[in-house]
Amino acid sequence: MKILVTGGAGYIGSHTCKVLARRGLEPVVYDNLSRGNRWAARYGMFEFGDIGDAARVRSVLEKYRPSALIHFAAYAYVGESVASPLLYYRNNIGETASLLQAWIDFRPTPVVFSSSCATYGVPDQLPISEDHPQQPINPYGYSKLVVERMLGDLDAAHGLRSVSLRYFNAAGADPEAEIGEAHEPETHLIPLVLAAARDGTAIKVFGNDYDTADGTCIRDYVHVLDIADAHVRALEYLIGGGATCAINLANERGYSVLEVVATAERVTGKSIQVELVPRRTGDPAVLIGALEKARTLLGWKPERSDLEVQIRDAWKWMTRQS
Repeated sequence: MKILVTGGAGYIGSHTCKVLARRGLEPVVYDNLSRGNRWAARYGMFEFGDIGDAARVRSVLEKYRPSALIHFAAYAYVGESVASPLLYYRNNIGETASLLQAWIDFRPTPVVFSSSCATYGVPDQLPISEDHPQQPINPYGYSKLVVERMLGDLDAAHGLRSVSLRYFNAAGADPEAEIGEAHEPETHLIPLVLAAARDGTAIKVFGNDYDTADGTCIRDYVHVLDIADAHVRALEYLIGGGATCAINLANERGYSVLEVVATAERVTGKSIQVELVPRRTGDPAVLIGALEKARTLLGWKPERSDLEVQIRDAWKWMTRQS
């Protein structure tokens, strides 16, 4: 069974392709490599193209006739979305609409959508469950919410069933170190902390006056391989007749920025310098997700939930690239 994976050369997309291949499915990576890496597209077939290029998408669909779509292709930098909102509205919303039109015209088979906890905005309660109000505070989160609504409308109009996976902070790397996290620029905390350990530089900590035990922000980290596994489980759920829904991917526990730094010091055996700087606007003190729905509908739970495991896998990947 062939599965079209848009953005399959990216961080989470490439790990998902590896899981698909391990389970006997055939990923077809469709990526323009603007944010992905050709070396990461090592599982299944590769096709170069933009999701907004309707003719190119149609030719790939006709060539491979995939049975389902896993849609990752999107820009995903919060700060960039604030500075350049039209870039996000054009790519994440407009080009996704073009992709979905081609998909509907071809054959409205199941879609797994890579969404985000950024659709919730600042939480009213913790842990955040799927029925929490969706009030995104930046264009990135809003773009993901619009696609979720788009998919719901397409189900009503065309019977296109989908699962939107709202995950929290992806972390770690393939334990076999074949693929890993490589963004340019890098904005995620764990690779930035590990780079500071490797290079002997300082890591910036944005605020230490939050209402948390050590004053720094707390986030829920989910291993990228667990996230990849959940995408494949969501695909199996839809192929088995499951209904359109949204599901959180979370650990239901969080770690502070300083806990991440301390854990990275244990894993690397290196001292990491911390530079305290003012808070960033819009950073909630705590973001922790609920996972009961994922457990119930997908039979999913994070297998690599321990922060030290996540950082160890990320460090193994990073040091092999040096």
